[in-house]
Parts: sequence; structure tokens; C-alpha cells
Amino acid sequence: MHTDLVAALDIGGTKIAGALVDGDGRILVRAQRPTPAREDGETVMRAVEAVLAELTASALWPHVTAVGIGSAGPVDASAGTVSPVNVPGWRGFPLVERVRAVTCGLPVELIGDGVAITAAEHWQGAARGYRNALCMVVSTGVGGGLVLGGRVHPGPTGNAGHIGHISVDLDGDPCPCGSRGCVERIASGPNIARRALDGGWRPGPDGDVSAAAVAASARAGHPVAVASFERAAQALAAGIAATASLVEIQIAVIGGGVAKAGDVLFLPLRRALRDYATLSFERGLKAVPALMGTDAGLVGAAAAASLGSSGQTAAVLG
Repeated sequence: MHTDLVAALDIGGTKIAGALVDGDGRILVRAQRPTPAREDGETVMRAVEAVLAELTASALWPHVTAVGIGSAGPVDASAGTVSPVNVPGWRGFPLVERVRAVTCGLPVELIGDGVAITAAEHWQGAARGYRNALCMVVSTGVGGGLVLGGRVHPGPTGNAGHIGHISVDLDGDPCPCGSRGCVERIASGPNIARRALDGGWRPGPDGDVSAAAVAASARAGHPVAVASFERAAQALAAGIAATASLVEIQIAVIGGGVAKAGDVLFLPLRRALRDYATLSFERGLKAVPALMGTDAGLVGAAAAASLGSSGQTAAVLG
């Protein structure tokens, strides 16, 4: 019999995923909906409710003791609200209150999606064993989280390590966050594709204009596609090096859809990192792919829920 399960939600600009997760991080039940990111806030919430409805319909639901949410940010964990840059219909949206109502008053823990992925990678993935690390998700947006002194460090509101909105181009394009030249504005999947299209790259017969299609062209040597990924890698390297200069991380773990490009991203990223991470305490800095795959956000959110329901979140997550 399954006991002490937690429900997890991973909310991003492309999809809303949900799961029932056991104490070993194993996913037992899954549900997913596309994120209606350009719709109003209530429409987005209905997609969350649809995911929760699938989970609550499971025969395992009576064993669920808490809910963990990893959401695109910014989030405000203390207020229980979310304001994802890529979901304009949610600004100060009371997500914790709404999820608690849907789940009949279960305890709900909210963290940023980057922090959730960091928790998962530090628990079971590529950051395991490292006392100081930056873990990133590069997808529709760019998020991140920090491990400092052997503990995940979410910060007061759950946004620490949000590398996607470090400005690396002072006169760069405006970012939806309100700043300019952010890492996300250069290195996210949609912006890699946008830059390639602006440079003259064209999709194949299937019409796919995603970053994955640009990556395929880059592997085949298309110069515009290669250049778009090199620019993304440069922005990521600058942000990673800036983080290393502040908090002396030993490793940068990179996941998300864009990281699936493999060497198309990681070879220029490591070259650029040598150019930006030049101080003596930065030179051993590694940049490696994440190991937890698309389940990282769910596993990390589940960890936050499990620890929160036992009163240990502050001690373990920092």
C-alpha cells in the first residue's frame, strides 16, 4: 500500500504537469495540459484544475498529504502568489489559495520552477554531492536555483538564482520582465528560433520553427542556426560566470528543452565560459547537462511538499 504520497505541479509557459509522487521520488500517476499562456488568468487556472482533477480521480489520491508547486516566476512563496513573465494573465495570482481550495485544504508549498529543478538535481541528479551549484532550466523561459553550503537556497520569496533575468546586454532587446538584454531574452528556446528566423534561417517542409528544429539545422552546419545557438551559449556563459563570481559555485547544471540540443549548445557554452569565468576561483567551473529530464520540476516540487508537510523545508531547502 502506498502511504504519504504528495501531489506535485510543474507550471511553465508551455505546459502544466502534475503527478503523484512517493517518498523516493518515484512518479506513480501523471497528468498534463498545455498552458494557455496568452489567455486570461482564470483560463490558465482552469488548466491547472483540469490537471488536479485527473490526479484527484486516482485511487491513490486518499494517500496524498500535501501539494508542492514549482512555478515559472517570479513567485512570492510567502504570499502564495505567482507572476510568471511568460503568462501575462497571472500577475500576483493567488495560486496557493486556489490550489488549496481545489484540494480540500491540503497543505500547499510553492517554490520557483528553477528552485524545484535545483532540489531534484541536488537530490538525485547532476548536482548530487556538490555543496555549491547553479541549476538551470532553459526552455520557454530561463530559470534557475542555487545550492549554497550543501542546501538548496530559495531565498525569502523563492526566487533566488533566477538567472534568466540577469542582464548580459545592457543595450539589448526589451524583455517582458521590463529590463533589457536578459539571459532569457537571448537564450530561451523561442528567442533562439526568433533570432534564427530573423537571420534568414527557414524551416523544413514540416514548417517546424522551434529551437529543436534550429538545433537540427545547426548539427547539419547551417551557419545561421549555429550562430543563434552560439549567441545563446554566450549569454548563458556570461550569466553563469556572473553567478560564480558572486557565490563561488562549482558546477552549473543545465536542463530544459534547449539543453536537449546537446553539443550544439554545450560546446560553445564551455568555450564561452572560459572567456567569462576568468578569476582563479572560477576556472574549475563545470557546465553539464541535467540528469533528471522533464520530471525534474515535478520531483523537486514533490520534495518541497514532503519537507514542508513535515516542517523541514527551512532546514533542508535553506
